[in-house]
Amino acid sequence: MNSDNIKELLLYSLAFNYAILMLWFGVFSLAHDWIYRLHSRWFSLSAETFDALHYAGMAVYKIGIIMLNIAPLIALWLVF
Repeated sequence: MNSDNIKELLLYSLAFNYAILMLWFGVFSLAHDWIYRLHSRWFSLSAETFDALHYAGMAVYKIGIIMLNIAPLIALWLVF
């Protein structure tokens, strides 16, 4: 596997992961009450805690995208 294939794989992975992140945010913002009611059946969470958990999850996911997709991609672009 050469560096061009790895760059292409990282680009596809980056696009896929950002699509998931945008879908997550879109569903969370548009169907917030429905998702909260669904999860409050299983867990006793306040609305503020529910929001904080989702925003923290999105932040961790975004940091993972940056560390595992963007940083290696930039490094490969700089080296090759």
